[in-house]
Amino acid sequence: MTSTPSTTTRRQILQATGLAVAALGAPALVRAQAPAKIRVGYWPIAAGLPFYSAVELGFFKAAGIDVEVQRYAGAQQIMEAMLAGRCDASANGTGSANIAIGEIAAPGSFKIFCSNPSNARNVLDQVLVPAASTAKAIADLKGKRVASGPGIQNVTLAKTVLERAGASGATVVELPIGQHVAALAAGQVDGCYTLEPTGTIGRLNGSTRMLEAGVIARYILGDPMAPWFGGSASLTASYIKANPDAAKRFVSAYGKGVEFVRTKAADARQHLKGYTAIEGPLTGEVPLAAYTMYSEFTPADIAHFQKFFDLFSEKGIFASRLMVDSMLYKG
Repeated sequence: MTSTPSTTTRRQILQATGLAVAALGAPALVRAQAPAKIRVGYWPIAAGLPFYSAVELGFFKAAGIDVEVQRYAGAQQIMEAMLAGRCDASANGTGSANIAIGEIAAPGSFKIFCSNPSNARNVLDQVLVPAASTAKAIADLKGKRVASGPGIQNVTLAKTVLERAGASGATVVELPIGQHVAALAAGQVDGCYTLEPTGTIGRLNGSTRMLEAGVIARYILGDPMAPWFGGSASLTASYIKANPDAAKRFVSAYGKGVEFVRTKAADARQHLKGYTAIEGPLTGEVPLAAYTMYSEFTPADIAHFQKFFDLFSEKGIFASRLMVDSMLYKG
């Protein structure tokens, strides 16, 4: 004879059934056991603003993405962490050439989904000198000590800009970007190739002045208004393969950060606070880079991006020529 379920057993069955029905009627995001996790590395420069904004405004959280924010002293360390499996993505501002070096070391490992082009109008890169310096042009730094940010991309670009601008014999010294203004003010270096917000900090405290902005576009790409895709947001191919849906949602939420910066720049600037050395009212003074999502690249953009990569092949930094198009995220 079949036994009748006990009261406790019936209650358990009813509770389980009710939970199942409730779950089926809930949105997919609610039904998920837990938000997808992703570790994102950033370098504290102004170009990372879409990422900072997306974190602070909850765009990732709304997309069901739990972001672990990782701060690094330089772009090269971010790339190394991604290669080693300690980090899944990079925010804008991470050197594109640094990412490329990782790609050459382990082909198929990195996918760029957003880049931050800069030039003489959308300022990110510039050469600074102490406020009291007699230098009038980059060529006046001939034979001098010039700082650059850490890593092979910064050093290679600094040396090439100095060489092509007529400052032969200059010695490039690697320094964390947060130390550039202090080093100039203390007379430890005679100039620096740097990235925003360094120039704004030095200008506002009266310790430095700018010799020239958009130097990569002019001296590397040959046109001061050409887009220099010097920094990029990227994902590891391993994360995309293991978490295809989460990767798409992450990129989409990141894109909302880009759109927020494009359409509400004044509001977005406040999110530089805590991520860079700029805080308070000073955030309104920082020039902003432009942004290009993977789906927005034109053939001309890719050609400029390729010319930048080719410099590193010509200098022997890249072991072989790397094609930009092969690294772009396809969605």
